[in-house]
Amino acid sequence: MHIGSIVAGMRFGGLGSLSDMALGRRLSIRAGAAPHFGRLYCPARNRTSEAMTFPEQDRLEILGPGVARARALGLAALLIAAAAVSGSPSAKAAPVKLLAFGDSLVHGYGLDAGATFPEQLESALRARGFDVQVINGGNSGDTTAGGRARLDWALADKPDAVLVELGANDGLRGLDPGQTYDNLDAILTRLLAENLPVLLTGMLAPRNLGAGYAQEFDSMFPRLAKKHGIPLYPFFLDGVALDPSLNQADGIHPNPAGVKVLVERISPRIIDLIARVRRDD
Repeated sequence: MHIGSIVAGMRFGGLGSLSDMALGRRLSIRAGAAPHFGRLYCPARNRTSEAMTFPEQDRLEILGPGVARARALGLAALLIAAAAVSGSPSAKAAPVKLLAFGDSLVHGYGLDAGATFPEQLESALRARGFDVQVINGGNSGDTTAGGRARLDWALADKPDAVLVELGANDGLRGLDPGQTYDNLDAILTRLLAENLPVLLTGMLAPRNLGAGYAQEFDSMFPRLAKKHGIPLYPFFLDGVALDPSLNQADGIHPNPAGVKVLVERISPRIIDLIARVRRDD
């Protein structure tokens, strides 16, 4: 026997429909009567799926108005097969997975659980109705070379979008901006090859390294964003840098209040990033 479609009128192939049951007609569905049991079609999901084969002895008999009699195993198997393909139009989609890929500013150096940038960002987005999981891909002390080396490991979480925050430690160590550029260029090239929407965040060099170094360092973030055609958030520490009330005792890493400011300022750009994920879907 070949099972037909499950449509709005609950029609079983050529066997009849709910209207048949209302008229008291007896419907008999016998499993295992043919090598191919059939396919179930769900119009709400626009897909078909192979149904399972029942043992020959299992039989489902549906009698007149609202009265059903079934052997337990056959009925259970039929319900499982239908549930496997029917789904629900209102089924909740999986949350957007956003990878925050960076150094100690992302990782949460000196902060308690719940106060880090990824955690505060996720909470803020969820409070605004966005179903987002922010993955903490920060590693304290990372330079751009370190981030480049561990990118494959970070992508194992299969994010839907990526925020890149790297370069601060390169600047603090006075590393060659050319090398920093090359590392970030490689990171962005790999992410875009994976078809991942990316938001690049910029950093400013310490001014005690000289005007020439600062100009070369600061300008590489806009140049990278232009080269790869991606959005740029110009300065990750905007509104927090050099404010003692928003930083820890080292004057470099934000305290919980400082992280809150970072999240408030960057959230509109993150929402734009999430919208790009939804459009790609």
